[in-house]
Amino acid sequence: MISRFFKTQHEEVGHMHRFMERGMVILFASVCFLLSGITAFAQDVPSDYQEVLKALDRKGDFKAGVLKVNIPRNDLKMTIQGFSTPTPFGFGGWIALTKATDGTEVMMGDLVLLQEEVDPVMSALLDNGIDVTALHNHFFWDDPHVYFMHVHGMGKAADLARRVKPGLDLIGHITPVAPAPSTGGGGTALDSDKLAKIVGHDGEQTGAVYKITIGRDDLGMKEHGAVINARMGLNTWAAFTGTQEDAAIAGDVAMLENEITPVLKALRKNGLDVVAIHHHMTGDRPLVIFLHYWGRGPAEKLATGFKAALDELGKGGSARGGAH
Repeated sequence: MISRFFKTQHEEVGHMHRFMERGMVILFASVCFLLSGITAFAQDVPSDYQEVLKALDRKGDFKAGVLKVNIPRNDLKMTIQGFSTPTPFGFGGWIALTKATDGTEVMMGDLVLLQEEVDPVMSALLDNGIDVTALHNHFFWDDPHVYFMHVHGMGKAADLARRVKPGLDLIGHITPVAPAPSTGGGGTALDSDKLAKIVGHDGEQTGAVYKITIGRDDLGMKEHGAVINARMGLNTWAAFTGTQEDAAIAGDVAMLENEITPVLKALRKNGLDVVAIHHHMTGDRPLVIFLHYWGRGPAEKLATGFKAALDELGKGGSARGGAH
């Protein structure tokens, strides 16, 4: 009886030992599987894209054939109408790369920028061959106020990383420039004749504002047979106010797609700030993009900057638009 009891106990211990051994084997196999899965996932990022992440010193992931590089604005404490809004709510900037059929890379992105960062970042990108394709806000009542800049580039992955990096490196590192003190209304009145001569077009005086408007009749745009001319909003303009020594300029430039980058470069080279890039119309043919700008300084210098942008329009010849 006693020997049978000990024999039974011995058998149960043996079964338990074998069960534990099998469990350890299964656990070990599971860990190995998980580790191999993690390794495989890491290896899924192509080597040229791994180099992009390394060059930009940014984190990202690779899915659906696209490398997404994260440029979140974790440095900003955003609120909308006083309501705290964390970065993932809509303040996570990014650039993305994917391969074209010829093996080159297509890069697109959306950068979240403070007002004082917009034009320095834009200049850095333009100077390195990256296109800026849109600039606008996504929110009302956001504090601090941020803008969203869309970018585009083509080339090899490593080259795109090199070209976009100077712009990305400025994000979060721009010190706002203090506005110049007002002259208190003193100075020489605006010389509209001089401004018109520089720009090459006459304008109209309305109170303290002198405004020059130039149509884009070269585009031949129509809608339902109606001619869409300057009076219908298809125009480029510049408004001046202030004095000859201390003036302000604001305006709008109507551009074809291939004119956007040359116009942006001309404005930035002449110290004018770009404040928006967007559509005014839908279904228009040819497609026209509108750019808004602002600047302050001597009136003749501002007019020269506007003229430089104006000279970039219409270089490609007539782009006649059909009716729709």
